Amino acid sequence: MNRGIYTPMNIPMQPIGFIRSGFPEKFGIPRQAGLVSEASASLELLPPFDTPEAVRGLEGFSHIWLIFVFHAHLESGWKPTVRPPRLGGNKRLGVFATRSPFRPNPVGLSAVALERTVTQNGHTVLHLRGTDLLDGTPVLDIKPYVPYADALPEAQGGFAAERPQPMVQVDFTPEASACCRKLERQGYPRLEKLIRQVLENDPRPAYQATRPGKQNFGMRLFDLELRWRAENKRLTVVSIRKVAN
Repeated sequence: MNRGIYTPMNIPMQPIGFIRSGFPEKFGIPRQAGLVSEASASLELLPPFDTPEAVRGLEGFSHIWLIFVFHAHLESGWKPTVRPPRLGGNKRLGVFATRSPFRPNPVGLSAVALERTVTQNGHTVLHLRGTDLLDGTPVLDIKPYVPYADALPEAQGGFAAERPQPMVQVDFTPEASACCRKLERQGYPRLEKLIRQVLENDPRPAYQATRPGKQNFGMRLFDLELRWRAENKRLTVVSIRKVAN
């Protein structure tokens, strides 16, 4: 049967809001939602989508789907095959068999915990947890997570069938631990737990994670610069300091 010729079309889309998270840079962001339960964020809705009517009833759901744009990869283009970090970066798979950001349309999907919705002066903000999103990420849509339809126990997970276990041991120098406690009193709640969860998933690229000897790394978390040392399967946080935005 001749179904005719499909022609390109323009599909107008606009962000309904933007993410505010503690990850101002790509390095260190959890590779999937839910891996770092302490990774909190907020979704600031934009007019005219920020009215309380638009989220009425959402408080009855514990989790939501976020459809977003990989805005930091807009100029990177797509690749037919990619190297998933889950496979150590040593094997190529088709882009459609992965969640790589290097896609024909740079759209991502995350299931995150919805802690609460707050509306002040007619402006609505969603507070989230277990996120894997870069600060400033544009969000295209929100959908409620419906357990009976979205959780499929019999589904096959391919190369990512099981939740990854912590990959490394994380330690803090006495100075870094003391700095964490001080910052927690200054308005960074559960900071040490957040850092530990982020580093336990080993944010290093696979080729660096297998290098022998000591390596030094730095990453941004909120307005903090985190410095840590890696040696085999042990990561040690050595310093945490505030930096100017």
